[in-house]
Formats: sequence, C-alpha cells, structure tokens
Amino acid sequence: MTDTITSYSCPYCRTTSSGANSTCPSCGAPVDVARRTTSGWIELPPIPEMTRVQLGQSRAQIVGKLVPAADIRLAAGEGVFFPGHNLLWQDPAVQVQAMSLRGAWDRMRAGLPVVMLEAEGPGTISFSHDSPGEMVVIPLMPGAAVDVREHQLVVATRGMVYDWYESGIWFSTRGEAGASSQAGGAGFLKMGMDMAGLDLGRREQQRDDEVTWHYPVGRYVDRFQAGDQPGAVLIQSGGNAFVRDLQDGESILVKPPALLFKDPTVAWQMHVEFPRAGMKFWRSWGNRYLWLRLWGPGRVALQSSYDRLEDPGTDFRDSCQFSQQVW
Repeated sequence: MTDTITSYSCPYCRTTSSGANSTCPSCGAPVDVARRTTSGWIELPPIPEMTRVQLGQSRAQIVGKLVPAADIRLAAGEGVFFPGHNLLWQDPAVQVQAMSLRGAWDRMRAGLPVVMLEAEGPGTISFSHDSPGEMVVIPLMPGAAVDVREHQLVVATRGMVYDWYESGIWFSTRGEAGASSQAGGAGFLKMGMDMAGLDLGRREQQRDDEVTWHYPVGRYVDRFQAGDQPGAVLIQSGGNAFVRDLQDGESILVKPPALLFKDPTVAWQMHVEFPRAGMKFWRSWGNRYLWLRLWGPGRVALQSSYDRLEDPGTDFRDSCQFSQQVW
C-alpha cells in the first residue's frame, strides 16, 4: 500500500503546503475559505489573531485585530529590516543597527524614511504600523519580486533585495485650488475689486505663478526581491485588502491611492476623464477624474480605505503621458 500525498495551494500567496493546519503557514490566511467576488476580486481574509507565520527558522505571530502587530521571534543569525517608526518593542538581546540606503536626499524630499533599521536574533521583536486595518504577509520565492506602494511596509526579512524607483505617475499645476480665480463667479469679483483700486492683482499673480507637483500613486515605489532563499514582506492594508490576477493585456482602472501592491510585470499609466458637466469658467475646475490604469499579466492588490486623492482641479502645466476620455 502506498501513502497518498496531498498538498494545498494557497489562492492568496500561491505557496504550497500540506493543508493540515487551519491557516496557511506562509501568509496566515485561513485554509479553504472562498472569498471571491462576482467581479473577479479575491478578498484577502484577515489573518486570525494569534496566527503564527513561518519565516525561515524564525516565526511571526500576528496579534491584535483593529491595529495588528507582528511579534517576530528571530532565530540566531536571522534578521529583518524595517522603518524605525514601526518598532513597537524588543528584547534587549536583539541587535538593532542602521541599514544604509542610497539616495537619502531624494527620500527625504519625498517624505520617505531616510534611515532603515535592521534587527538580528536571537530574541523577539515586535512591529506595528500604528494604523487600523489588516496585516498582509507576502511570501516571495527565490528570485520573485513585488512592488509595494510607499508607506505601506511594516517589516521584511533580511536577505531581501530592497530598492525603490520613481513611479512615473505625476502632473504639475500652476496656481492654487480654491483660489479666487477658480471658484464660479469669483473671477468677476476680483476684476471689480481691481477696478476699485484694491491691490489684489500682485498677490493673485504670485499665487497663479506657483507650480505644484502631484504624485497620485506616490513619488516612489518600493520593490522587494527575494535572493537565493525565500523571504517575506509584511505590509499594512487600510480597511480590507483585495487581490486580482490580470491576464495578459487585461486592464482595469483604480483610484491611485487604493493601490496596495502589484507584480512587477503589471504596467501602469495615468488615465484622466473629463465629463462634460457643470459650469466651466476659464479653467477645468471640478471637471476631471484621475485614475490609474493597470494592465497584466500579474497580480494587483487594493485596499478599501485610503487617503483622499487631492486634485486641485487647475489645468495641467505639465504631466507624464496619460490616456484620456471625454464623456
């Protein structure tokens, strides 16, 4: 008689295990829980509280529900790296030191951590993103990579190649949103006050000459790639997380701040829609919708809670290449 060998392929992280446990040992997702929407998205189920995830010889335990934390028991010689503000607590025996990064000046201007830290075991160390949502574990097999939106990283295993690149999604505007020349009818009021001799013209001119740069998906994107050993990236999702596999050439439009992570094979481009609605005086105030067009092949993950996209509504002064549609 021969033994039957069974295996379980996790639909969320794509790793294979025996399926004997109630959760995937690589990403912590519950085993055999169907969460597929009619539109093709798979909801990443919240990692059950106190779930353990294997990270090499080390082990992470996800604790908490509203603002989850990751307690990682580091094995001797193994380590992780992380932004310093994510550190929650640590054993004194854990060795923590600075991790050098390239382009410190550019990172500082973009609001990214200039100094990353790395910790080495043995000992336990804990991390939290200090924001409500869900902890998402992304296992990476040797050579595999993932692109993560900036400010989402919680912690990653050492040995991962960490780099970052410009998103290429940007536009610039001249003038301020809500300035007197933008609101309906306010331009005529300004003209009347100028005729009355009130010195508003110079201040309005200075305000109209100011150039502001906008990065709907963030100025930079973090890329993590596993070396010759498997690794994992832990990120924080705002609200719920959803993932979808795009076929070759298949495209979707998403709100730029909703992007959580994607495979490097997924390409993107800014998309702008101009509905023919409402009153328009001499600028495109209010009549514009900004999207991020993504096309496959590869995975795309979104978060249901995200920062509001602040579009000033003033005309583009300059921009990256984008597709457009006029309703």
